[in-house]
Amino acid sequence: MVLAVALLLVGSVIAFLFIGRANAQPYILALLSALAVIGVFSLFAGAAGIVRLAGRDARATFLDALPATAPDGIVVTDQNGRLVYANPAYLTLVDAVDADDVRPVERVFVGDPLVSEAIYRLAKAAREGRALQEEVRVPGADGASARWLRFRVRPLQEAGPYARWTTWTVGDVTRDRDRQENVFQELQHAIDYLDHAPAGFFSVDQQGQVSYLNATLAGWLDYDLAQVGSGGLKLADIVAGDGAALLAPVSGEPGDVKTEVHDLDLKTRGGRTVPVRLYHKVAFAADGTPGASRTLVLSRAREEVADPLRAAEVRFVRFFHNTPMAIATVDKAGRIARANAPFVRLQHGVIKGEALPAEGRSILTVVADQDRAALEAAIGKAADGQGDIAPVDVALAGDGKRSARFYVSAVEDDEADGEAAIVYTIETTEVRDLEKQVAQVQKMDMVGQLAGGIAHDFNNVLSAIMMATDFLLQAHKPTDPSFGDIMQIKQNANRAASLVRQLLAFSRKQTLRPQVLDLGATVEDLTMLLRRLLGEKVSLETVHGRDLWAVKADVSQLEQVIVNLAVNARDAMAKGGKLTVRTANITEAECKGLPYKPLPPADYVTVEVTDTGSGIAREIIDKIFEPFFTTKETGKGTGLGLSTVYGIVKQTNGYVFVDSVVGEGTTFRIFLPRHVPVAGEITEPAPADRAAEAPADHTGHGTILLVEDEADLRRLNARGLSSRGYTVLEAGNGIEAIEVIESRGGAVDLVVSDVVMPEMDGPTLAKELRTRNPNLKIIFVSGYAEDAFEKNLPDDHGKFHFLPKPFTLKQLVAAVKETMAA
Repeated sequence: MVLAVALLLVGSVIAFLFIGRANAQPYILALLSALAVIGVFSLFAGAAGIVRLAGRDARATFLDALPATAPDGIVVTDQNGRLVYANPAYLTLVDAVDADDVRPVERVFVGDPLVSEAIYRLAKAAREGRALQEEVRVPGADGASARWLRFRVRPLQEAGPYARWTTWTVGDVTRDRDRQENVFQELQHAIDYLDHAPAGFFSVDQQGQVSYLNATLAGWLDYDLAQVGSGGLKLADIVAGDGAALLAPVSGEPGDVKTEVHDLDLKTRGGRTVPVRLYHKVAFAADGTPGASRTLVLSRAREEVADPLRAAEVRFVRFFHNTPMAIATVDKAGRIARANAPFVRLQHGVIKGEALPAEGRSILTVVADQDRAALEAAIGKAADGQGDIAPVDVALAGDGKRSARFYVSAVEDDEADGEAAIVYTIETTEVRDLEKQVAQVQKMDMVGQLAGGIAHDFNNVLSAIMMATDFLLQAHKPTDPSFGDIMQIKQNANRAASLVRQLLAFSRKQTLRPQVLDLGATVEDLTMLLRRLLGEKVSLETVHGRDLWAVKADVSQLEQVIVNLAVNARDAMAKGGKLTVRTANITEAECKGLPYKPLPPADYVTVEVTDTGSGIAREIIDKIFEPFFTTKETGKGTGLGLSTVYGIVKQTNGYVFVDSVVGEGTTFRIFLPRHVPVAGEITEPAPADRAAEAPADHTGHGTILLVEDEADLRRLNARGLSSRGYTVLEAGNGIEAIEVIESRGGAVDLVVSDVVMPEMDGPTLAKELRTRNPNLKIIFVSGYAEDAFEKNLPDDHGKFHFLPKPFTLKQLVAAVKETMAA
C-alpha cells in the first residue's frame, strides 16, 4: 500500500511538470484535498478502533511465545534431521546451556541402550511421515533418580513446503507414572484384602459364567483361580442341586439394585457340599438388563457345631432346597410365599423369557389354562382346613408337552404369615411319555398277535385255493372257456396271499432271510424302480453317506420297506414334489443326542425318506403304523403299507420314527443296527444281480410222509406230490405220523409237516422222529415265521427245511426235490 501511494504522488508531480505551473494549480489543490480527507478519516478510524494495523514484529512475537511457554520440550527438524527450532523447555530437559548447545533428540538419547530402541522407532516414523508416541524410562545421570519421558513425533505439515519437517515433543511424565503406580499398588492391596477376607466373594454374569472368585471361596471349594474368568467355571459348577435357579437373573426397573438372601449349599470340586448363606446383589442398567452380580458368601458349617438352633435351621434349609420335590407355600389366592430351588427351576423352565422371582407370583401361572381351576380348587380346600386332598394332575404352561402332579396340604400353623397351603410338585412328563410308549407298544403287540393269528388261518385256506387252482389249470387248456375264470381265481388268491404276508410282516411273524448288505448299494439298485413308481411329477434324489457300515437284513423285505414309503410319499404329493432318500452312519455318541427316546444308544445305519407333501396331522400320527388305518379314499389303499414297514423294521431289530409338519412334508427315519461281519462272512449281492434259476424237472421218486391237520389241504398236497411220482403217506397230526412210520418200519425218505397241529405239533414230532432216525429229512410248512417255532426246537434238532404258507404246487414240489437231493 505504501509503495502504491508513493508511486501515485511521483506520477502526479511528473504530470504537473508537463502541464505547467499555471495550469496544474487546480489539480494540485484537488490532490491535496483528497489526501487531507483520507488522512483525517484514518485518524478518526484508528482512534475509534475501526481500523487497526499490526506490524509483523508483533505477530511474530505472539507466535514465538506459544512454543516458548509450553511445558513440554518442542523440537523442529528439517528433512535432513538438522535442528531448526527448540523451545526453552527442551533446553531444560537436555541440560543445554544455550541455543548453540542444543542437539536433536536422536543424538541426545541414542547412547542409552534402554532408550535407543524407542528412539529408533520414532526416527523411522519421522522419516516415513507418520505420527508415533513412546514412553521410556530414562536413568538419571550422576546418581539422580530415573525419569519417565513421553516422546511424540509427527509431521510439521500434512502438505506444503514443510511437509517433510518433523516436530518432536518430549514431556516428563514421571509424576503421572508414579501416581499410576500408587493407584495400582492400592488396587493390589484391596484385591489382596478381598482375596484373603474371612468371607467368600464371587461374581456371575447373565450367562451363568463365574467372572470372579476370591481366594477364600476358591479354597473352600478346592478350585484353581486360573479357571475363573476364562469361561472354565460356571455357576452350576459351584452350586449344588437346583440352587443355581435361585440365583438366575431376575428382572428389575432401570437403575434398581436388588439384594437377596439365600441359604443353600455350594459344592466343592470333589462333590462335597458346603452350607452357606449368600447375599446376592444385582444392579440393573438403564435399559433394565441385569449386570454381573456381587455376591457375599458366609460359611454356615461352623454354626452347626456352635449353636444347636442354628444347626437345626441349616439342616432344614439344606433339606428344603436339596429335596428332588418342588415345594412352595401359598396363600388363599395362590400367591407364592416361599419356594425351594427345584420349584424355582420348574418355574423358569415353564415360563420362558420371564426371569421373575417365585415369591409374590401366583402358582397358577405354571399351570396350563385348562387345568388351573382344579389346582385352584385344591388350594381352596386346603385354605378351609380340609385334609386328604386328592392329587391334581395338570399340564404345565408353555407348549403343553410337560405335565406335573400337585399334592396340596393345609398349613396348620396359626402364625404362618398368611400361608394357607403347602404345594408339593413332581414333574410327570417322563412318566407320562413312558406310559404312552408302553401303551402304544402293548397295543401294537396285541394287534400284531391278532393279525398273525388271522394270517395263519388265512394261509391254510389260501394254500388250498392256490393248490386247487393249479390242478384246474393243469386240467384245462388256455382255449377252454373256463381257463380265464381259473386264472382270475389264482390272481385274486395271490393278491390275498400278498395281503396276508403284509399282516405277517406287521406281526413280525414272517420268515426273513437276513444277509449282510451295503445299504447304499441296495437303495441305488432301487432307483430305477422308484422313478417309475413316482412318475414324472415327483423328482427323486438319493444322498448316500460315505463308508456306510454293513447291516444284516432281508434284502427283499428292506426293498419292500423303501418302496412302501416311496408310494405313500407319492400319494401325499398329488401336485408334484420331491422325494429324498438319504443313508448315513450314526455313531453311539450321536445317537445319545437324538430326540427319539425308545432308541437305545448304539451304532446305526439310517435310511431317511423325506417328501415335500401334505404332511401328517398331529392327532393321527400315532395311528399310522396300525394295520388297516388309512386316510386314503375307499378302494385306494389297504392301510397295510406303513404297518408292513413297522413290522419288517422291528423284526430286523431296527427302529422307525416319523417327523411331520402339515403343509411342509414328512420324514421317516429308519435305524438299522450296525453289523460287524465276522471272518469269512461275505456280503451277498443285491437280488438284481442274481439270475433266477428255476429247476427244469420237478418229478422224482421216494416215500413222503405228509402231516397236516387241515384235511382238504392235506389231500390236495398229497395229490400234487403223487402226480410228480412220489409215494405219499398221510397223517392228521404228530401222533398219527408216528403210528404210520412205526407201521412201515421207519421206511420214509422225507417228512413234510405242518407246525401248529392238535395233540402233537411239528417241533415235537421232529424231536421224536430224530430219536428214531437222526438222518431223517424234514420240511416244515407254516403260516408263521421260521424263527417263531425254531426257538422251541431242542439244541440238537438237526437240519431242516422250511416252506412258508401259502405256496403253489410248483413251490411245494421244488422244495421237496431240493430237500430229497440234499
